[in-house]
Amino acid sequence: MLKKLAAAAFAALAGCSGGSENAGERYDVIIRGGTVYDGSGSPGMAADVAIEGDRIVAVGDLGDANADTVIDAEGRAVTPGFINMLSWAVVDLIHDGRSLGDISQGVTLEVFGEGVSWGPLSEEMKDGFKERQSDIQYDIPWTTLGEYLEHLETKGVSPNVASFVGATTVRMHEVGYENRAATPEELASMQELVRDAMREGAMGVGSSLIYAPANFASTEELVALNEAAAEFGGMYISHIRNESHQLLEAVDELIQIAREAGIPAEIYHLKASGQSNWNKLDEVVAKVEAAQAEGLRITADMYTYPASSTGLDAAMPLWVQEGGYEAWAERLQDSDVRARVAEAIENPSAEFVSGITNAGGPEGVLLVGFKNPELRKYIGKTLAEVADERGKPYTETAMDLVIEDGSRVQVVYFSMSEENIAKKVALPWVSFGSDGGSMAPEGLFLEQSTHPRAYGNFARVYAKYIRDEGVITLEEAVRKMTSLPAGNLKIKDRGMLAPGYYADVVVFDPEAIQDKATFAEPHQLAVGVDHVFVNGVHTLRDGEHTGAFGGRVVRGPGWEGRESASE
Repeated sequence: MLKKLAAAAFAALAGCSGGSENAGERYDVIIRGGTVYDGSGSPGMAADVAIEGDRIVAVGDLGDANADTVIDAEGRAVTPGFINMLSWAVVDLIHDGRSLGDISQGVTLEVFGEGVSWGPLSEEMKDGFKERQSDIQYDIPWTTLGEYLEHLETKGVSPNVASFVGATTVRMHEVGYENRAATPEELASMQELVRDAMREGAMGVGSSLIYAPANFASTEELVALNEAAAEFGGMYISHIRNESHQLLEAVDELIQIAREAGIPAEIYHLKASGQSNWNKLDEVVAKVEAAQAEGLRITADMYTYPASSTGLDAAMPLWVQEGGYEAWAERLQDSDVRARVAEAIENPSAEFVSGITNAGGPEGVLLVGFKNPELRKYIGKTLAEVADERGKPYTETAMDLVIEDGSRVQVVYFSMSEENIAKKVALPWVSFGSDGGSMAPEGLFLEQSTHPRAYGNFARVYAKYIRDEGVITLEEAVRKMTSLPAGNLKIKDRGMLAPGYYADVVVFDPEAIQDKATFAEPHQLAVGVDHVFVNGVHTLRDGEHTGAFGGRVVRGPGWEGRESASE
Protein backbone atom coordinates (compact mmCIF):
# COMPACT_ATOMS: atom_id res chain seq x y z
CA MET A 1 0.00 0.00 0.00
CA LEU A 2 2.72 2.53 0.99
CA LYS A 3 4.71 1.60 -2.10
CA LYS A 4 1.69 2.33 -4.31
CA LEU A 5 1.08 5.64 -2.54
CA ALA A 6 4.68 6.70 -3.10
CA ALA A 7 4.55 5.70 -6.76
CA ALA A 8 1.26 7.48 -7.26
CA ALA A 9 2.55 10.66 -5.62
CA PHE A 10 5.55 10.66 -7.96
CA ALA A 11 3.25 10.14 -10.95
CA ALA A 12 1.04 13.01 -9.83
CA LEU A 13 4.03 15.34 -9.53
CA ALA A 14 5.07 14.34 -13.02
CA GLY A 15 1.63 15.27 -14.31
CA CYS A 16 0.67 11.65 -14.90
CA SER A 17 0.70 12.43 -18.63
CA GLY A 18 1.16 8.85 -19.72
CA GLY A 19 0.36 5.36 -18.54
CA SER A 20 3.91 4.02 -18.30
CA GLU A 21 4.24 4.48 -14.54
CA ASN A 22 1.02 2.50 -14.04
CA ALA A 23 1.59 -0.24 -16.60
CA GLY A 24 0.46 -3.53 -15.17
CA GLU A 25 -0.79 -2.00 -11.93
CA ARG A 26 -3.98 -3.40 -10.44
CA TYR A 27 -6.18 -1.50 -8.01
CA ASP A 28 -9.40 -2.12 -6.14
CA VAL A 29 -11.24 0.57 -8.14
CA ILE A 30 -10.51 2.70 -11.17
CA ILE A 31 -12.85 5.51 -12.17
CA ARG A 32 -11.99 6.11 -15.82
CA GLY A 33 -12.53 8.89 -18.28
CA GLY A 34 -14.31 11.44 -16.12
CA THR A 35 -13.61 15.12 -15.62
CA VAL A 36 -11.86 15.38 -12.26
CA TYR A 37 -12.56 18.40 -10.05
CA ASP A 38 -10.04 17.85 -7.27
CA GLY A 39 -11.59 20.21 -4.70
CA SER A 40 -8.97 22.94 -4.99
CA GLY A 41 -11.15 25.18 -7.16
CA SER A 42 -9.05 24.45 -10.24
CA PRO A 43 -10.88 23.73 -13.50
CA GLY A 44 -11.74 20.11 -14.21
CA MET A 45 -9.26 17.90 -16.03
CA ALA A 46 -9.67 14.64 -17.90
CA ALA A 47 -8.20 11.99 -15.59
CA ASP A 48 -8.64 8.59 -14.02
CA VAL A 49 -8.85 7.98 -10.27
CA ALA A 50 -7.52 4.81 -8.61
CA ILE A 51 -8.61 3.57 -5.18
CA GLU A 52 -6.84 0.98 -3.06
CA GLY A 53 -8.43 0.09 0.26
CA ASP A 54 -9.75 3.28 1.85
CA ARG A 55 -7.40 5.68 0.02
CA ILE A 56 -6.98 7.37 -3.31
CA VAL A 57 -3.66 6.17 -4.74
CA ALA A 58 -3.47 7.80 -8.17
CA VAL A 59 -5.06 10.59 -10.18
CA GLY A 60 -4.13 11.00 -13.83
CA ASP A 61 -3.80 8.92 -16.98
CA LEU A 62 -3.62 5.38 -15.63
CA GLY A 63 -2.98 3.85 -19.03
CA ASP A 64 -3.53 0.10 -19.09
CA ALA A 65 -3.77 -0.31 -15.30
CA ASN A 66 -6.69 -2.48 -14.26
CA ALA A 67 -8.94 -2.93 -11.24
CA ASP A 68 -11.45 -5.25 -9.63
CA THR A 69 -14.08 -2.55 -10.25
CA VAL A 70 -13.83 -0.24 -13.25
CA ILE A 71 -16.32 2.62 -13.59
CA ASP A 72 -16.84 4.38 -16.89
CA ALA A 73 -17.16 8.07 -15.93
CA GLU A 74 -17.21 9.54 -19.44
CA GLY A 75 -19.34 12.67 -19.45
CA ARG A 76 -19.36 12.74 -15.67
CA ALA A 77 -17.80 14.95 -13.00
CA VAL A 78 -15.61 13.14 -10.47
CA THR A 79 -15.19 15.01 -7.19
CA PRO A 80 -14.39 14.59 -3.51
CA GLY A 81 -17.35 13.68 -1.30
CA PHE A 82 -19.43 16.63 -0.14
CA ILE A 83 -19.38 17.83 3.47
CA ASN A 84 -22.66 18.78 5.14
CA MET A 85 -21.58 21.44 7.64
CA LEU A 86 -24.93 21.41 9.45
CA SER A 87 -26.67 18.06 9.63
CA TRP A 88 -29.57 17.02 11.84
CA ALA A 89 -29.33 13.34 10.89
CA VAL A 90 -28.44 12.48 14.50
CA VAL A 91 -31.56 10.35 15.02
CA ASP A 92 -32.26 9.46 11.38
CA LEU A 93 -28.99 7.53 11.21
CA ILE A 94 -29.87 5.55 14.34
CA HIS A 95 -33.04 4.40 12.58
CA ASP A 96 -31.68 4.08 9.03
CA GLY A 97 -27.95 4.20 8.50
CA ARG A 98 -28.18 4.45 4.72
CA SER A 99 -28.55 8.24 4.77
CA LEU A 100 -30.41 8.08 1.47
CA GLY A 101 -31.40 11.74 1.36
CA ASP A 102 -27.80 12.94 1.51
CA ILE A 103 -25.90 10.03 -0.07
CA SER A 104 -28.08 10.46 -3.16
CA GLN A 105 -26.65 13.98 -3.45
CA GLY A 106 -23.01 12.96 -2.87
CA VAL A 107 -22.73 13.88 0.82
CA THR A 108 -20.12 11.69 2.51
CA LEU A 109 -19.67 13.56 5.83
CA GLU A 110 -22.43 14.67 8.21
CA VAL A 111 -21.37 17.28 10.79
CA PHE A 112 -23.63 17.61 13.86
CA GLY A 113 -23.76 19.90 16.88
CA GLU A 114 -25.85 23.03 16.31
CA GLY A 115 -26.04 24.00 19.97
CA VAL A 116 -27.33 20.60 21.05
CA SER A 117 -25.01 17.61 20.78
CA TRP A 118 -25.76 13.98 21.63
CA GLY A 119 -23.28 14.12 24.48
CA PRO A 120 -22.11 14.73 27.14
CA LEU A 121 -25.36 13.61 28.79
CA SER A 122 -26.37 13.30 32.42
CA GLU A 123 -28.94 10.70 33.41
CA GLU A 124 -31.53 13.48 33.68
CA MET A 125 -30.69 14.64 30.16
CA LYS A 126 -31.00 11.08 28.85
CA ASP A 127 -34.47 10.90 30.37
CA GLY A 128 -35.37 14.15 28.63
CA PHE A 129 -34.10 12.88 25.27
CA LYS A 130 -36.23 9.75 25.68
CA GLU A 131 -39.33 11.74 26.59
CA ARG A 132 -38.97 13.88 23.46
CA GLN A 133 -38.69 10.89 21.10
CA SER A 134 -41.42 10.73 18.50
CA ASP A 135 -41.82 8.11 15.77
CA ILE A 136 -38.23 6.91 16.00
CA GLN A 137 -37.64 5.21 19.34
CA TYR A 138 -34.09 4.37 20.40
CA ASP A 139 -31.99 3.43 23.41
CA ILE A 140 -29.26 5.75 24.71
CA PRO A 141 -26.39 3.50 25.81
CA TRP A 142 -23.82 6.29 25.43
CA THR A 143 -22.95 9.19 27.75
CA THR A 144 -20.22 11.19 26.03
CA LEU A 145 -20.20 12.71 22.57
CA GLY A 146 -17.42 10.42 21.43
CA GLU A 147 -19.40 7.39 22.57
CA TYR A 148 -22.43 8.54 20.54
CA LEU A 149 -20.36 8.87 17.35
CA GLU A 150 -18.75 5.48 17.96
CA HIS A 151 -22.24 4.05 18.52
CA LEU A 152 -23.19 5.14 15.00
CA GLU A 153 -20.04 3.68 13.46
CA THR A 154 -20.47 0.37 15.29
CA LYS A 155 -24.15 0.17 14.33
CA GLY A 156 -23.27 0.89 10.73
CA VAL A 157 -23.83 4.10 8.76
CA SER A 158 -23.11 4.99 5.17
CA PRO A 159 -21.67 8.50 5.62
CA ASN A 160 -18.83 9.60 7.83
CA VAL A 161 -19.93 11.43 10.98
CA ALA A 162 -18.46 14.25 13.07
CA SER A 163 -19.78 16.69 15.66
CA PHE A 164 -19.24 19.87 17.58
CA VAL A 165 -19.96 19.79 21.30
CA GLY A 166 -23.06 21.85 22.02
CA ALA A 167 -22.81 24.96 24.17
CA THR A 168 -26.47 24.36 25.02
CA THR A 169 -25.71 20.78 26.02
CA VAL A 170 -22.93 21.63 28.45
CA ARG A 171 -25.08 24.45 29.92
CA MET A 172 -27.98 22.02 30.42
CA HIS A 173 -25.55 19.55 31.99
CA GLU A 174 -24.40 22.02 34.64
CA VAL A 175 -27.00 24.83 34.88
CA GLY A 176 -30.18 23.26 33.53
CA TYR A 177 -32.88 25.43 31.95
CA GLU A 178 -32.62 28.42 34.30
CA ASN A 179 -32.17 31.94 33.00
CA ARG A 180 -29.13 32.92 35.02
CA ALA A 181 -25.39 33.17 34.75
CA ALA A 182 -23.36 30.06 35.43
CA THR A 183 -21.49 30.19 38.74
CA PRO A 184 -17.68 30.15 38.52
CA GLU A 185 -17.75 26.50 39.59
CA GLU A 186 -20.36 25.59 36.98
CA LEU A 187 -18.46 27.43 34.26
CA ALA A 188 -15.26 25.61 35.17
CA SER A 189 -17.14 22.30 34.91
CA MET A 190 -18.58 23.33 31.55
CA GLN A 191 -15.10 24.15 30.28
CA GLU A 192 -13.87 20.74 31.39
CA LEU A 193 -16.76 19.06 29.56
CA VAL A 194 -15.67 20.92 26.42
CA ARG A 195 -12.07 19.78 26.93
CA ASP A 196 -13.21 16.18 27.35
CA ALA A 197 -15.25 16.38 24.15
CA MET A 198 -12.31 17.90 22.28
CA ARG A 199 -10.08 15.04 23.45
CA GLU A 200 -12.69 12.65 22.04
CA GLY A 201 -12.55 14.40 18.67
CA ALA A 202 -15.18 17.17 18.75
CA MET A 203 -14.68 19.81 16.07
CA GLY A 204 -15.15 22.66 18.52
CA VAL A 205 -18.09 24.38 20.21
CA GLY A 206 -21.47 24.87 18.52
CA SER A 207 -24.17 27.23 19.77
CA SER A 208 -27.78 28.06 18.87
CA LEU A 209 -28.44 31.36 20.57
CA ILE A 210 -32.00 32.17 19.51
CA TYR A 211 -33.37 29.29 21.60
CA ALA A 212 -33.85 28.73 25.32
CA PRO A 213 -31.79 27.84 27.30
CA ALA A 214 -28.95 28.64 24.86
CA ASN A 215 -29.90 32.32 24.81
CA PHE A 216 -29.37 32.55 28.56
CA ALA A 217 -25.60 32.26 28.04
CA SER A 218 -23.70 35.54 28.09
CA THR A 219 -20.98 36.48 25.62
CA GLU A 220 -18.47 35.98 28.44
CA GLU A 221 -19.68 32.42 29.01
CA LEU A 222 -19.31 31.63 25.32
CA VAL A 223 -15.82 33.11 25.26
CA ALA A 224 -14.85 30.88 28.18
CA LEU A 225 -16.15 27.73 26.49
CA ASN A 226 -14.35 28.61 23.29
CA GLU A 227 -11.11 29.31 25.12
CA ALA A 228 -11.28 25.67 26.24
CA ALA A 229 -11.89 24.50 22.66
CA ALA A 230 -9.09 26.72 21.34
CA GLU A 231 -6.60 24.83 23.53
CA PHE A 232 -7.17 21.87 21.18
CA GLY A 233 -7.27 23.73 17.88
CA GLY A 234 -11.06 23.70 17.60
CA MET A 235 -13.43 26.23 16.07
CA TYR A 236 -16.61 28.02 17.14
CA ILE A 237 -19.75 27.67 15.04
CA SER A 238 -22.99 29.44 15.85
CA HIS A 239 -26.63 29.93 15.06
CA ILE A 240 -26.08 33.53 16.07
CA ARG A 241 -28.20 35.32 18.65
CA ASN A 242 -30.40 37.10 16.14
CA GLU A 243 -30.93 36.76 12.39
CA SER A 244 -33.39 39.61 11.89
CA HIS A 245 -33.72 42.99 13.61
CA GLN A 246 -30.46 42.61 15.58
CA LEU A 247 -28.56 40.67 12.92
CA LEU A 248 -25.63 43.07 12.80
CA GLU A 249 -25.19 43.05 16.56
CA ALA A 250 -25.27 39.24 16.54
CA VAL A 251 -22.52 39.10 13.91
CA ASP A 252 -20.48 41.51 16.03
CA GLU A 253 -20.87 39.15 18.98
CA LEU A 254 -19.58 36.16 17.00
CA ILE A 255 -16.57 38.15 15.83
CA GLN A 256 -15.94 39.33 19.40
CA ILE A 257 -16.00 35.73 20.67
CA ALA A 258 -13.57 34.67 17.95
CA ARG A 259 -11.22 37.53 18.76
CA GLU A 260 -11.27 37.13 22.55
CA ALA A 261 -11.11 33.34 22.57
CA GLY A 262 -8.48 33.19 19.83
CA ILE A 263 -10.52 30.78 17.73
CA PRO A 264 -11.85 30.53 14.16
CA ALA A 265 -15.62 31.04 13.94
CA GLU A 266 -18.41 30.23 11.51
CA ILE A 267 -21.95 31.54 11.15
CA TYR A 268 -24.48 28.74 10.77
CA HIS A 269 -26.94 29.15 7.84
CA LEU A 270 -26.09 32.77 7.12
CA LYS A 271 -29.29 34.72 6.50
CA ALA A 272 -31.13 38.01 6.87
CA SER A 273 -34.59 37.00 8.05
CA GLY A 274 -37.64 39.18 7.42
CA GLN A 275 -38.09 41.47 4.44
CA SER A 276 -37.25 44.60 6.42
CA ASN A 277 -33.82 43.06 7.15
CA TRP A 278 -32.90 41.77 3.70
CA ASN A 279 -30.81 44.87 2.98
CA LYS A 280 -28.57 44.09 5.95
CA LEU A 281 -26.81 41.18 4.22
CA ASP A 282 -24.32 43.45 2.45
CA GLU A 283 -23.28 44.97 5.78
CA VAL A 284 -22.92 41.48 7.29
CA VAL A 285 -20.58 40.55 4.45
CA ALA A 286 -18.59 43.74 5.01
CA LYS A 287 -18.25 42.98 8.73
CA VAL A 288 -17.04 39.42 8.07
CA GLU A 289 -14.55 40.50 5.43
CA ALA A 290 -13.22 43.28 7.66
CA ALA A 291 -12.64 40.70 10.39
CA GLN A 292 -10.88 38.47 7.87
CA ALA A 293 -8.64 41.38 6.90
CA GLU A 294 -7.85 41.80 10.58
CA GLY A 295 -6.52 38.24 10.59
CA LEU A 296 -9.52 36.44 12.08
CA ARG A 297 -10.78 33.29 10.35
CA ILE A 298 -14.51 33.94 9.99
CA THR A 299 -16.61 31.82 7.64
CA ALA A 300 -20.25 30.84 7.14
CA ASP A 301 -22.43 28.11 5.72
CA MET A 302 -25.88 28.19 4.12
CA TYR A 303 -28.80 26.27 2.71
CA THR A 304 -30.20 27.14 -0.69
CA TYR A 305 -33.87 27.89 0.05
CA PRO A 306 -35.86 31.04 0.96
CA ALA A 307 -37.42 29.41 4.03
CA SER A 308 -36.04 28.18 7.33
CA SER A 309 -37.40 25.34 9.44
CA THR A 310 -37.53 25.18 13.20
CA GLY A 311 -40.19 25.13 15.90
CA LEU A 312 -42.91 27.42 17.17
CA ASP A 313 -40.47 28.24 19.97
CA ALA A 314 -38.94 30.70 17.48
CA ALA A 315 -42.35 32.40 17.35
CA MET A 316 -42.58 33.08 21.10
CA PRO A 317 -40.51 35.16 23.53
CA LEU A 318 -37.78 33.39 25.48
CA TRP A 319 -39.11 34.34 28.91
CA VAL A 320 -42.10 32.04 28.46
CA GLN A 321 -39.79 29.11 27.63
CA GLU A 322 -37.51 29.26 30.66
CA GLY A 323 -37.34 25.90 32.44
CA GLY A 324 -37.81 23.69 29.38
CA TYR A 325 -40.82 22.42 27.45
CA GLU A 326 -42.93 21.34 30.44
CA ALA A 327 -42.65 24.73 32.12
CA TRP A 328 -43.34 26.47 28.80
CA ALA A 329 -46.47 24.42 28.08
CA GLU A 330 -47.75 24.96 31.63
CA ARG A 331 -47.32 28.73 31.39
CA LEU A 332 -49.19 28.78 28.07
CA GLN A 333 -52.29 27.54 29.87
CA ASP A 334 -52.43 30.69 32.01
CA SER A 335 -54.72 33.34 30.50
CA ASP A 336 -52.54 36.26 31.60
CA VAL A 337 -49.41 34.64 30.14
CA ARG A 338 -51.23 33.90 26.89
CA ALA A 339 -52.24 37.53 26.59
CA ARG A 340 -48.62 38.64 27.07
CA VAL A 341 -47.34 36.12 24.54
CA ALA A 342 -49.97 37.16 21.98
CA GLU A 343 -49.01 40.80 22.48
CA ALA A 344 -45.32 39.99 21.97
CA ILE A 345 -46.05 38.07 18.77
CA GLU A 346 -48.37 40.69 17.27
CA ASN A 347 -46.33 43.75 18.20
CA PRO A 348 -42.61 43.45 17.43
CA SER A 349 -40.25 45.38 19.70
CA ALA A 350 -36.55 46.04 20.05
CA GLU A 351 -36.41 43.05 22.40
CA PHE A 352 -38.38 40.49 20.41
CA VAL A 353 -39.57 39.87 16.86
CA SER A 354 -41.54 36.66 16.29
CA GLY A 355 -40.63 34.19 13.58
CA ILE A 356 -44.22 34.60 12.42
CA THR A 357 -43.62 38.31 11.84
CA ASN A 358 -40.43 37.58 9.89
CA ALA A 359 -42.43 35.19 7.71
CA GLY A 360 -44.86 37.96 6.84
CA GLY A 361 -47.62 36.62 9.08
CA PRO A 362 -49.26 33.23 9.71
CA GLU A 363 -49.71 32.69 5.95
CA GLY A 364 -45.93 32.31 5.74
CA VAL A 365 -45.73 29.57 8.39
CA LEU A 366 -46.09 25.99 7.10
CA LEU A 367 -46.77 23.18 9.59
CA VAL A 368 -44.57 20.14 8.84
CA GLY A 369 -44.12 17.98 11.95
CA PHE A 370 -46.14 16.86 14.96
CA LYS A 371 -45.42 14.38 17.74
CA ASN A 372 -49.16 13.88 18.40
CA PRO A 373 -50.68 11.71 15.59
CA GLU A 374 -54.04 13.43 16.05
CA LEU A 375 -52.55 16.73 14.90
CA ARG A 376 -50.92 15.35 11.75
CA LYS A 377 -54.00 16.23 9.74
CA TYR A 378 -52.58 19.77 9.80
CA ILE A 379 -49.29 18.82 8.09
CA GLY A 380 -48.93 20.79 4.88
CA LYS A 381 -51.27 23.58 6.02
CA THR A 382 -50.27 27.09 7.01
CA LEU A 383 -50.77 28.43 10.52
CA ALA A 384 -53.34 30.84 9.04
CA GLU A 385 -55.33 27.96 7.54
CA VAL A 386 -55.33 25.98 10.78
CA ALA A 387 -56.33 29.06 12.78
CA ASP A 388 -59.28 29.61 10.43
CA GLU A 389 -60.24 25.94 10.67
CA ARG A 390 -60.19 26.12 14.46
CA GLY A 391 -61.91 29.47 14.63
CA LYS A 392 -59.22 31.11 16.77
CA PRO A 393 -56.61 33.86 16.30
CA TYR A 394 -53.31 32.55 14.93
CA THR A 395 -51.54 33.50 18.17
CA GLU A 396 -53.94 31.37 20.22
CA THR A 397 -53.65 28.56 17.69
CA ALA A 398 -49.85 28.52 17.89
CA MET A 399 -49.96 28.28 21.67
CA ASP A 400 -52.64 25.57 21.60
CA LEU A 401 -50.64 23.45 19.15
CA VAL A 402 -47.54 23.57 21.37
CA ILE A 403 -49.61 22.41 24.35
CA GLU A 404 -51.51 19.70 22.48
CA ASP A 405 -48.49 18.29 20.67
CA GLY A 406 -46.18 17.84 23.62
CA SER A 407 -43.43 19.44 21.55
CA ARG A 408 -42.32 22.72 20.03
CA VAL A 409 -44.04 21.72 16.71
CA GLN A 410 -41.89 21.73 13.57
CA VAL A 411 -42.70 24.47 11.07
CA VAL A 412 -41.27 26.21 8.01
CA TYR A 413 -40.91 30.02 8.00
CA PHE A 414 -40.81 31.73 4.58
CA SER A 415 -38.67 34.73 5.48
CA MET A 416 -35.73 35.10 3.09
CA SER A 417 -34.82 36.71 -0.22
CA GLU A 418 -33.94 34.71 -3.36
CA GLU A 419 -31.59 37.53 -4.39
CA ASN A 420 -29.71 37.18 -1.11
CA ILE A 421 -29.41 33.43 -1.58
CA ALA A 422 -27.60 33.95 -4.88
CA LYS A 423 -25.31 36.52 -3.24
CA LYS A 424 -24.38 34.05 -0.51
CA VAL A 425 -23.78 31.21 -2.95
CA ALA A 426 -21.20 33.41 -4.69
CA LEU A 427 -19.23 34.26 -1.52
CA PRO A 428 -15.89 32.37 -1.51
CA TRP A 429 -15.96 31.80 2.27
CA VAL A 430 -19.43 30.23 2.44
CA SER A 431 -19.84 26.44 2.45
CA PHE A 432 -23.10 24.45 2.60
CA GLY A 433 -25.15 22.78 5.32
CA SER A 434 -28.64 21.37 4.95
CA ASP A 435 -29.78 22.10 8.53
CA GLY A 436 -31.90 18.99 7.96
CA GLY A 437 -32.01 15.27 8.49
CA SER A 438 -31.04 12.55 6.05
CA MET A 439 -34.12 10.46 5.50
CA ALA A 440 -35.59 8.02 3.02
CA PRO A 441 -38.93 8.49 1.21
CA GLU A 442 -40.37 5.43 2.94
CA GLY A 443 -41.48 3.95 6.25
CA LEU A 444 -41.53 6.00 9.43
CA PHE A 445 -40.07 9.03 7.69
CA LEU A 446 -43.33 9.49 5.78
CA GLU A 447 -45.24 9.99 9.04
CA GLN A 448 -43.95 13.59 9.05
CA SER A 449 -43.26 16.20 6.44
CA THR A 450 -39.94 18.05 6.31
CA HIS A 451 -38.11 20.88 4.59
CA PRO A 452 -36.93 20.06 1.03
CA ARG A 453 -33.38 20.97 2.05
CA ALA A 454 -33.17 17.52 3.66
CA TYR A 455 -33.27 15.97 0.19
CA GLY A 456 -32.00 18.67 -2.15
CA ASN A 457 -29.66 21.24 -0.63
CA PHE A 458 -26.49 20.11 -2.44
CA ALA A 459 -28.00 18.99 -5.75
CA ARG A 460 -29.79 22.34 -5.92
CA VAL A 461 -26.48 24.21 -6.07
CA TYR A 462 -25.49 22.40 -9.27
CA ALA A 463 -28.96 22.49 -10.83
CA LYS A 464 -30.08 26.04 -10.00
CA TYR A 465 -27.01 28.13 -9.22
CA ILE A 466 -24.59 26.65 -11.76
CA ARG A 467 -26.55 25.13 -14.64
CA ASP A 468 -29.63 27.37 -14.63
CA GLU A 469 -28.40 30.71 -13.30
CA GLY A 470 -24.60 30.64 -13.69
CA VAL A 471 -23.97 32.17 -10.26
CA ILE A 472 -20.74 30.21 -9.75
CA THR A 473 -18.65 27.68 -11.66
CA LEU A 474 -18.77 23.96 -11.07
CA GLU A 475 -15.19 23.88 -9.80
CA GLU A 476 -15.94 26.63 -7.28
CA ALA A 477 -19.04 24.80 -6.03
CA VAL A 478 -16.98 21.65 -5.55
CA ARG A 479 -14.37 23.61 -3.56
CA LYS A 480 -17.08 25.11 -1.35
CA MET A 481 -18.47 21.64 -0.60
CA THR A 482 -15.13 19.87 -0.05
CA SER A 483 -11.76 21.47 0.67
CA LEU A 484 -13.25 24.68 2.14
CA PRO A 485 -15.20 22.98 4.95
CA ALA A 486 -12.50 20.34 5.44
CA GLY A 487 -9.94 23.10 5.93
CA ASN A 488 -12.21 25.01 8.30
CA LEU A 489 -12.66 21.87 10.38
CA LYS A 490 -8.93 21.01 10.19
CA ILE A 491 -9.80 17.54 8.94
CA LYS A 492 -6.79 15.63 7.76
CA ASP A 493 -6.75 13.83 4.38
CA ARG A 494 -10.30 14.63 3.31
CA GLY A 495 -11.85 17.17 0.96
CA MET A 496 -9.52 16.63 -2.01
CA LEU A 497 -9.01 14.09 -4.77
CA ALA A 498 -5.30 13.47 -4.36
CA PRO A 499 -3.05 10.49 -3.63
CA GLY A 500 -3.05 9.67 0.09
CA TYR A 501 -6.48 11.15 0.76
CA TYR A 502 -9.39 9.03 1.96
CA ALA A 503 -11.46 7.73 -0.93
CA ASP A 504 -14.62 9.75 -0.42
CA VAL A 505 -15.55 10.14 -4.09
CA VAL A 506 -18.63 11.24 -6.05
CA VAL A 507 -19.39 10.64 -9.73
CA PHE A 508 -22.30 12.68 -11.12
CA ASP A 509 -23.74 14.04 -14.34
CA PRO A 510 -23.54 17.87 -14.30
CA GLU A 511 -26.34 18.04 -16.87
CA ALA A 512 -28.69 15.73 -14.97
CA ILE A 513 -28.11 16.40 -11.27
CA GLN A 514 -31.34 17.83 -9.90
CA ASP A 515 -33.16 18.35 -6.63
CA LYS A 516 -36.71 16.97 -6.77
CA ALA A 517 -37.96 17.83 -3.28
CA THR A 518 -40.48 20.65 -2.92
CA PHE A 519 -42.20 22.26 0.04
CA ALA A 520 -45.43 20.52 -0.97
CA GLU A 521 -43.76 17.15 -1.60
CA PRO A 522 -40.38 17.10 0.17
CA HIS A 523 -39.85 13.32 0.39
CA GLN A 524 -38.19 12.97 -3.02
CA LEU A 525 -34.61 11.90 -3.64
CA ALA A 526 -32.34 14.01 -5.82
CA VAL A 527 -31.19 12.50 -9.12
CA GLY A 528 -28.05 12.65 -11.24
CA VAL A 529 -25.47 11.18 -8.85
CA ASP A 530 -24.30 7.83 -10.23
CA HIS A 531 -21.67 6.61 -7.78
CA VAL A 532 -20.53 7.44 -4.25
CA PHE A 533 -17.58 5.90 -2.41
CA VAL A 534 -17.08 6.41 1.33
CA ASN A 535 -13.63 5.39 2.59
CA GLY A 536 -13.30 3.36 -0.60
CA VAL A 537 -16.59 1.54 0.00
CA HIS A 538 -18.94 1.59 -2.99
CA THR A 539 -22.08 2.99 -1.37
CA LEU A 540 -24.12 4.29 -4.31
CA ARG A 541 -23.88 2.34 -7.58
CA ASP A 542 -25.70 3.53 -10.70
CA GLY A 543 -27.85 5.73 -8.47
CA GLU A 544 -28.91 2.88 -6.17
CA HIS A 545 -27.76 2.31 -2.59
CA THR A 546 -25.62 -0.83 -2.30
CA GLY A 547 -26.48 -1.47 1.35
CA ALA A 548 -22.90 -0.72 2.36
CA PHE A 549 -22.05 1.01 5.65
CA GLY A 550 -18.51 2.30 5.27
CA GLY A 551 -18.93 5.48 7.32
CA ARG A 552 -16.49 6.28 10.10
CA VAL A 553 -16.12 8.78 12.90
CA VAL A 554 -14.12 11.78 11.69
CA ARG A 555 -12.41 13.46 14.63
CA GLY A 556 -11.21 16.99 15.20
CA PRO A 557 -7.69 18.30 15.83
CA GLY A 558 -7.74 17.71 19.60
CA TRP A 559 -8.39 13.98 19.44
CA GLU A 560 -6.14 12.19 21.89
CA GLY A 561 -5.58 9.22 19.58
CA ARG A 562 -4.64 11.27 16.53
CA GLU A 563 -0.92 10.61 16.51
CA SER A 564 -1.36 6.87 16.65
CA ALA A 565 -4.25 6.54 14.20
CA SER A 566 -5.00 7.10 10.53
CA GLU A 567 -7.13 10.17 11.17
